[in-house]
Formats: sequence, structure tokens, C-alpha cells
Amino acid sequence: MAEQQIIIAGFGGQGILSMGQILAYAGLLEGKNASWLPSYGPEMRGGTANCNVVISDEPVSSPIVKEADTVIVMNLPSLEKFEKNVQGDGNLLINSSLISENTSRSDVKVHRIPANDIADELGNAKVANMVMLGAYVELSKIVTKQSIIKSLEKILGTLSEDLIQINEKALKLGAESVKLNV
Repeated sequence: MAEQQIIIAGFGGQGILSMGQILAYAGLLEGKNASWLPSYGPEMRGGTANCNVVISDEPVSSPIVKEADTVIVMNLPSLEKFEKNVQGDGNLLINSSLISENTSRSDVKVHRIPANDIADELGNAKVANMVMLGAYVELSKIVTKQSIIKSLEKILGTLSEDLIQINEKALKLGAESVKLNV
């Protein structure tokens, strides 16, 4: 891996920005260079949110991602806005719980992950973002699952052991969902 450029998008409240932050932090924990550039509408919760993450063995020249290796979309407006940003033969991860439409792209690898359905099965709708992150980490191998867990522990703190456990389960189920489809 030389460099991975990722766009993560959805609506506010889906954990879009935290997903990117956790991923970038995991890269830093592994001694890689990383950038995280959040962007959100003025509405915050319920408005649009997206972030650019770059993880590289080399210094990151720009935090802005125009042609992503991977685009992760959690809702239909995000698919419509960002599917064009996946480079040819790149990965497009779609939250199929909320997006039934297909992409217009035939030159990318599409992975449909029922993130909200899996999160609901776990009993916590808020971990849908971790399901998608688990799927991405499994596909890309950009960082280890252990680094993602360490990032979560750092961000959530030791008082949130229950949250760590359910997030860990969500990561695992997300990884399993793409193993079945690869």
C-alpha cells in the first residue's frame, strides 16, 4: 500500500465524521501518515456530512480527495453526489439498508452492505457506521481491526466498555458481510 484516498458520506447523525476520524487515527497508530478533512452542512444532525481521509506511507500532499480509491455512502443523496469520485476499478461501498438504487457506474467494484439492518440486529442503530468501517477495513487492509479498536478506546475512553464491545461486533459483522460478497 502506498496510499489510500477515501470519501465517506451520509447525513449528520450517522457517524460519518467519527468514522473518518477513527480510520485516520488508526493509520497514525500504525505509523502511517494520515489526514482527515471533515465537511458538513449547517444543519449538522440530519444535514449532509462527508469527510476525506488519506492514509499513506509517504507524507500526505493534500487532504482533499477528488479521485478516491474508495467511496463509502450511507444514504442516496451521498451516492448521487459522490459516486463520480470513485476512480475506475475503485471500491464503492453502499449502505443497502437505505439505498436500493444501483450506481450508474459499471467500472467500479460495488459492495452492498446492509449496515443499518446489521446494526439493528445488534440492538444499536448507531453502530451502522462501524459496520461500514469493518467492511472497508476488510476490503482494503489499510489498517488492522486492532488499530480501529485502539482508536475507539482512545476516543470513547475506558468508561465505555459496552460501547467498545458492540462496536467491535459491528466491525466484525461488516467484515463478514463483504467476505460473503467478494
